[in-house]
Amino acid sequence: MQEMEGWNETPTEFRLPFKILKNAGIAPPEVELFHKRAALRKELAEATVPGQRVELQQRLSEIEQLIALRLEGMRSSGKL
Repeated sequence: MQEMEGWNETPTEFRLPFKILKNAGIAPPEVELFHKRAALRKELAEATVPGQRVELQQRLSEIEQLIALRLEGMRSSGKL
């Protein structure tokens, strides 16, 4: 089986529900955030210009904070 992009970055408890939604042609907003995070991590790993690295790190930090807030909201509301 070919591993889906972002699969390893997806929290374990979301993998099955996200796969079901994907198969149904529906993507939850969190999936887009995980894809953005994976792309930014890749871009950061390949960046060589210091100023570019700082900007990418800042964008990555913002995405990670947004993901953390969404996950915390799900935990506190009992959806997770």
